[in-house]
Amino acid sequence: MRWIPPRTAVMIHDLVMAELAWYLANLLRFALTPAATLHFSMGELVIVLLVQGLIFNRLGLYRGIWRFASLPDLWNIVRAVALGALAIGLSLFVYTRLSGIPRSVIFLYPAILGLLLGLPRLCYRVWKDARQQTPAEAVRVLIIGAGDHAEALARDLRRDLHYQVVGFADDQPSLRGASINGIPVLGPLDTLPALAAQVSAGMLLIAMPDASSEVMRRMVALCERTGLPCRTMPRLEDIVTGRASVGQIKEVMIEDLLGRDSVQLDRLGLVEHLRGQKVLVTGGGGSIGSELCRQLCRLGVRSLSIVEQSEFNLYAISKELQQDFPDLELDGVLADCGDEVAMRRVFAGFRPGQVFHAAAYKHVPMLQYQLRAAFRNNVMATQCVSRLADEYGTSTFVLISTDKAVNPTSVMGACKRLAEIWCQNLDSRSATRFITVRFGNVLDSAGSVVPLFREQIRRGGPVTVTHPDMTRYFMTIPEACQLILQGAAQGQGGEIFALDMGEPVKICELARQMIRLAGKQPGSDIAIVYTGLRPGEKLFEELFHPLENYAATSHAKIFLAQHRKVSWAELSTQLQRAAGAVASYDEATIRQCVSAVLPSYQWGRSASTHTMVALHPNNPGECE
Repeated sequence: MRWIPPRTAVMIHDLVMAELAWYLANLLRFALTPAATLHFSMGELVIVLLVQGLIFNRLGLYRGIWRFASLPDLWNIVRAVALGALAIGLSLFVYTRLSGIPRSVIFLYPAILGLLLGLPRLCYRVWKDARQQTPAEAVRVLIIGAGDHAEALARDLRRDLHYQVVGFADDQPSLRGASINGIPVLGPLDTLPALAAQVSAGMLLIAMPDASSEVMRRMVALCERTGLPCRTMPRLEDIVTGRASVGQIKEVMIEDLLGRDSVQLDRLGLVEHLRGQKVLVTGGGGSIGSELCRQLCRLGVRSLSIVEQSEFNLYAISKELQQDFPDLELDGVLADCGDEVAMRRVFAGFRPGQVFHAAAYKHVPMLQYQLRAAFRNNVMATQCVSRLADEYGTSTFVLISTDKAVNPTSVMGACKRLAEIWCQNLDSRSATRFITVRFGNVLDSAGSVVPLFREQIRRGGPVTVTHPDMTRYFMTIPEACQLILQGAAQGQGGEIFALDMGEPVKICELARQMIRLAGKQPGSDIAIVYTGLRPGEKLFEELFHPLENYAATSHAKIFLAQHRKVSWAELSTQLQRAAGAVASYDEATIRQCVSAVLPSYQWGRSASTHTMVALHPNNPGECE
């Protein structure tokens, strides 16, 4: 015997309940009037069945699964029976002018039908929940937080036989002693170790996706005191942008602790600035470039051209964007930005309205011994792309720069500073707006310290830190790209925008925190070894030079540096001379040219221990 499909069975059930409700409504009406006789026609029943069935189908009543019946399903039933009663009343009026049909039946019918539809669904869910047995090996979970997100997460976990929610911990006094869906709120967060021991928890789960990084650091510190594994929900901004799903449980990442409050963007202004635009991104397969491409696509650009010299990176980002944005006009170009023939072909064929120049070499110690390569890629390629942007009428050119260009002590920083100077000077001689955006380290970018530490911890250590006092500024890749786009939209041309990087982070503390997040103890389980400063490295990074008097902008996290003037004639002469030295591989001459433009740059200076204070929004006078 073949079973009836579940949805067909539900449809039959609901239609039978509709007929029964109509019968009971009539029965109740006539029971209240003993002298009256219960009667109704077959045509009347057919109309009730047909009209109510169409309403059920239209409102999607059969898409709900009884096993997960909840308030939205109840609301759908209320709508269906109310609209059904109204439609049945109108249909019967057309059919018989309501002759012989008591008006009270029209009002009794939806109330009875609502009970007949809702009670079986509720009983079925209660029965299924009662039958579900949590296996003995299920992980006992203590949820930190008792808000809406925690309640939804607990509800999801109840359907997962691998977990058993045993309680909530929350600081709200009003919740003390309460229970949520039968699960108790045990006590405040400061007593977390005792609470975890009380319920024999095997895992802690932080259910605060909108918590600030300061709150997250406190939560993680409390979790570490218990010695239990700790997990968390994705941040709201990651859910909104599609980088994570609502019910996902993930390990606490260092980004959760070092990130800042989410960036507030002028999204309407960005959409107005970028929608329908043709945009070129160089280095579009890199960490920053690829995220820029994603955000540009979400903001509605018409077409996107990506220039990338890594074959695999170009393939990866092109495939991702084609899948996520099938209507996008996408052009992937495998080329070196310093190849003028290839880049001219790109500009002539594509005619971009906006250019984001993210292509660059950035590994400081490596570039310290690769002056020719650094100059060719970070300076000459910028010259090539910017000249073509000017020649082909690009409206906006954005140079992605770095805090290492401030008072540079490395080849990488010096070359990026030369690129900044070039774009600032070219702006006054072009109809194109040339804008520079400068920021520090981004978490988890290729070649950065976070993935290095993560790999060292995975191998069992040691974790290598150059100096116990070294500090760096960090922001997440998405945050950096959002602020780049915001700066590009508000810039008038010639500006250097510096992004507020928050508080500097000690690299040794970053290492210790990452070791603890991996469930290990710094020193005992994973050793930390200090290796000494490498060539070109600073102990402290700077976001502004003392001569770059900075000012606030319309965005709280973007500041404006007043750039220092450099003679165009001298700049052009030295860069042209350096280009000839690149062609002949004459690094001595390249050094002379760099020194002529940047006289303060000291060759061979391996590190800077000066403590020039970087920008901090709470102390706007520090750099003056």
